Amino acid sequence: MNTRPIRAAMAGAAAAALALTAACSGGGDDDGTITLSVGLFGDFGFGPLYEEYSKMHPEIRFEERIAEFADHHTNLTTHLATGSGTADIEAVEVGYISQYTAQPDRFHNLLDLGAADLEGQWLDWKWQQALAKDGESLIGLGTDVGGMAMCYRRDLFEQAGLPVERDEVSALWAESWEDYVNVGRQYSEATGGDYFFESSGNMFRAMVEQADEGVYDREDNLVVESNPAIGDAWDLTVEAIEAGMSNRLQAWTPEWNAGFNEGTFATIICPAWMTSYIETNAPDSVGLWDIATVPGGAGNMGGSHLVLPAQGEHPEEAYAFIEWLTAPEQQLKVFESTGNFPSTPDLYEDEALTGMTKAYFNDAPVGQIFTAAAQAVEPQYQGPLQGDVLATIGQGLGRIEDGSQTPEEAWSQVLSDLESF
Repeated sequence: MNTRPIRAAMAGAAAAALALTAACSGGGDDDGTITLSVGLFGDFGFGPLYEEYSKMHPEIRFEERIAEFADHHTNLTTHLATGSGTADIEAVEVGYISQYTAQPDRFHNLLDLGAADLEGQWLDWKWQQALAKDGESLIGLGTDVGGMAMCYRRDLFEQAGLPVERDEVSALWAESWEDYVNVGRQYSEATGGDYFFESSGNMFRAMVEQADEGVYDREDNLVVESNPAIGDAWDLTVEAIEAGMSNRLQAWTPEWNAGFNEGTFATIICPAWMTSYIETNAPDSVGLWDIATVPGGAGNMGGSHLVLPAQGEHPEEAYAFIEWLTAPEQQLKVFESTGNFPSTPDLYEDEALTGMTKAYFNDAPVGQIFTAAAQAVEPQYQGPLQGDVLATIGQGLGRIEDGSQTPEEAWSQVLSDLESF
């Protein structure tokens, strides 16, 4: 399992910094311009928006640094601890935001820079995710959210004798994840053992994200062992693995990428940001993929905030930019270009968003699908090491998939590994 959103995988050859100016990051140039450095994990689709903003504010230039997902967050944590090395603006994925709200003194408080007047612009739970526990500091402004759907291969469903229209497919697993696993059994039997999904981690994470309580309680205690929802999700995921439904592909690898186009699996958990990734990696599969609802009700997987580390020398200029960048108008532009779904509910009644379709996905009404998904999300408390905990559990599932451990051995090691958290 991997907790990162799709942008991490889109970095590719762009892992080296993309410099929109040769000036030193975060500094002032001799000609009076200011260069703001922006640290991201993958391509957020901000390039055209940098250019647009610089036309309105010729004194502002940008330097974009792109790193792999895990490296990005590890480096950010290290730079915060050592007091140097951060960009002026850093992206933080939702699985890591609570780690940083626990240390608000290491960031510029956006409430002091003008954000207090903007609270109603975002989904309430998105705003709350970036607030420190005392409510006195806001460390980030929200970009996208990851309300979940299910992408599936129409051609593979048809070959297995299953319905192919999205409403009928949604009905197959409308009641529960157990229904999803049962459909997987039907698919496997009809196809002689073809894989139903790419790997087990996303299935597990989706079930956990839908639960009332996840891997932490509200007092920041790990509840992986005691929370029945975690145990149920683990058991059902293991059942699916043992039934041979998993293609056992490691996310973001070349083999995983190729699987989208080659049809080596039939379904994948699909927040809005996943649609762009599928389209990019399966260019020959136009019309073969479609989008249904996800089993188990609503849930959020992924999404980010933009934060301003206290090391940054130009907080006012950096804040002015991210305020503009995360406004509804710009979030809509990003959705149109990358598929990252807006976190600003003013757009959820805008025909420019709700009327959007994707020809690649058999003209699926992506605006309607992901608007409904975002509106239905019941926020779940995110603990201080949320992303690391989910990754650790995902590694345990991976050991079951590759045959190196039994489910009992994998679960025991997961609990042992989590003792150090």
